[in-house]
Amino acid sequence: MKEIILIKTGEIALKGLNKSTFEDVLVKNTKWRLHELGKFKFHKAQSTIYCEPQSDDIDMDEACRRVAKVFGIAAFSLARVAEKDFDDIVKETLDFLGEELEFAKTFKVEAKRADKNFPMKSPEICRELGGKILEKYHHLKVDVDNPEVLVMVEVREKSAYIHGKQKPGAGGIPIGTSGKAAILISGGIDSPVAGYMMAKRGIELCGVHFVSPPYTSDRALQKVVSLMEKMGEYCGRMKLFVVPFTKIQEEIRDKCPEDLFTIIMRRFMMRISQKIARRNDCGALITGESVGQVASQTMKAIACTDIVCDLPVFRPVIGMDKREIITIAHEIDTFETSILPYEDCCTVFTPKHPRTRPKLDQVEAAEAALDLDELIREAIDGIELIEIKR
Repeated sequence: MKEIILIKTGEIALKGLNKSTFEDVLVKNTKWRLHELGKFKFHKAQSTIYCEPQSDDIDMDEACRRVAKVFGIAAFSLARVAEKDFDDIVKETLDFLGEELEFAKTFKVEAKRADKNFPMKSPEICRELGGKILEKYHHLKVDVDNPEVLVMVEVREKSAYIHGKQKPGAGGIPIGTSGKAAILISGGIDSPVAGYMMAKRGIELCGVHFVSPPYTSDRALQKVVSLMEKMGEYCGRMKLFVVPFTKIQEEIRDKCPEDLFTIIMRRFMMRISQKIARRNDCGALITGESVGQVASQTMKAIACTDIVCDLPVFRPVIGMDKREIITIAHEIDTFETSILPYEDCCTVFTPKHPRTRPKLDQVEAAEAALDLDELIREAIDGIELIEIKR
């Protein structure tokens, strides 16, 4: 009695001559996600990646849960391995899917005969196996359009594989195939969603979070660590750079016009994040900004912050409304953590009437009262590194 995970890659199939490179990265990422459960052997054949456990005590349900969150996997199936013998196929089918068949009303058998040396053709496999199932489960009826249970038999080069309906994977392309970027991660709803969406496009992430003790608490930082751990189920291992921001915010409060506080603060964040990004071989920054959501996210405000950066800034949720962002946050299980009532530094010293249409010359004139280089240097020297190992 042996089970195996059959993985389908979807978008990777379109990568032409680079296909094998993407598949190799996908296998590497999947191995990492599963390594705590035990050893798995991987091989590729006939548009499928075979993920085979090397011991009988591995929790295959947990393995499937983890595989479902690996970017680059379009669909997967937990399958029972059978000999390429019809009697063994029947035996393993009734054993593996018997519980589902017992409590269902309808079923359908599909077969794929990749090994043309197998003596039975696909329609014959479907007909004969369906008959054996009906012999044992008299209450069942065949429904070819919308069956409650799909019995899938794949006769391949080495073995036959029996499984039910394929389960959807995370989609996208494997992390690490599109470079690396630094995400400005707050404790809110938007930035974890932004990170998830860019990781789905193959980008490896590191996080940058700003803290302002004593105005922000340790619980606020722990909230961000928890968010990164939840993201890590999809995004893999990450580094989180925690930047002390109190002195910068106090200097802005004391020396700059109140209505420009938010935009000047954001410009500091972008400058510091870019320096961290360059030190960690990142080719871009990522933020969770959505146009018009708050005062610092108008078109003019975004233009004023971007101008301090040389690296491209990706904003994957920029055209989404809050409802759309919340929907994804629920899907990736970050929403409940994001709404915990612990403030981050973005809510500290928030002006009563922030400037929504800042002019660059006025912003730069206000910043002239600050020692930009020294403030940035001190913040970078005080960075704390946290390893996110999920």
